[in-house]
Amino acid sequence: MPNRSYHELAVPHVLSKGVYEPGKPIEIVALESGKDAASILKLASNENPLGPSPLGLARAREALGDVSQYPEDSAWFLREKIAEKRDLDPAEVIVGHGSSGVIEMLCQAFAGPGRTVVTGEHAFIAYKLFTLQQGAQIVEVPLREFRHDLEAMLAAVRPDTSLVFLPSPNNPTGTANTAPEIVAFAKALPEKVIFCFDEAYAEYLDDPVDLRPLIAAGRKIFCTRTFSKIFGLAGLRIGYGYGDRELIRVLHQVRPPFNVNSAALAAALGALEDDDYVARSRTVNREGLTQLYTGLKDLGLDYVPSAGNFVLVRFEDSGKVFQYLYKDGIIVRPLQGYALPDHLRISVGKFDQNRRLLDALARGAERGFAGA
Repeated sequence: MPNRSYHELAVPHVLSKGVYEPGKPIEIVALESGKDAASILKLASNENPLGPSPLGLARAREALGDVSQYPEDSAWFLREKIAEKRDLDPAEVIVGHGSSGVIEMLCQAFAGPGRTVVTGEHAFIAYKLFTLQQGAQIVEVPLREFRHDLEAMLAAVRPDTSLVFLPSPNNPTGTANTAPEIVAFAKALPEKVIFCFDEAYAEYLDDPVDLRPLIAAGRKIFCTRTFSKIFGLAGLRIGYGYGDRELIRVLHQVRPPFNVNSAALAAALGALEDDDYVARSRTVNREGLTQLYTGLKDLGLDYVPSAGNFVLVRFEDSGKVFQYLYKDGIIVRPLQGYALPDHLRISVGKFDQNRRLLDALARGAERGFAGA
């Protein structure tokens, strides 16, 4: 009997999509470097340096006492709370395994062979991975000065385009398009194209773009948000999307049963009530950005001003800088996978964490980033 490999048996377009490479976790870095895990500083994954929402964490701990039962499958209570906070109808909300899980459902429902999906060249890589996973073609439009070029994206829409993705603020560049630009873009898209507006970092904005009036007016718009960033619940993997209730019904056709666990559902409910924590997180982030800008300028480094909780920084040899920081117990994010090989993405930390990073960069620059 011929011995056929699993690669030969797999669906071809699955093998073409590549694999998502997250920032290394602290525990792995500690093992590889021989350092104490408590000494490792992770500024790679845009996590909240204040830790999880205290109210969210308390609710999660309560929920752990009853994990012998399956979670409530429809996320009824969380959808009710989201609807209350965002002035939506619960039927217009769907909850997923992180906002990436919601985005994956969107691609499962509307991307496929013979269809194209439009996004920016340096946008969240999950759009590309989920598109290729469904056998659709990805169309990546170059950014202009690290911002999404909405005119070029509109021009890239073809008769076979089913989805368009726009994150604002954008990961990994940190840039945001203006509200008038985004509204005009949404209105200009063909009626048959679904516009996915990714709001993962919206809570860091003073005045987030609001596309709910366009959704109410019948525009084919789907917005996504996450509890991973400002709410500090990245490890629980929970997010949500909202749009027209017919669209939500379609997404429920592909939503896996029990796709969010009980602790995550409870934590998200608590986090939505933690207004003081969110306000403090926004303040710490704003102050941290200012601190990093000042320090990076003093070091003569080019960076992209950010509307999120991270900064894109250019280096002459980003690989050498990454390795230097890694040996020093500091994890940042290399961006070869985002076609930005000369840059590193650095998450905003607390004051002392940002200071440690800047001091390490200063020492490294003096040594030409050789050794640690």
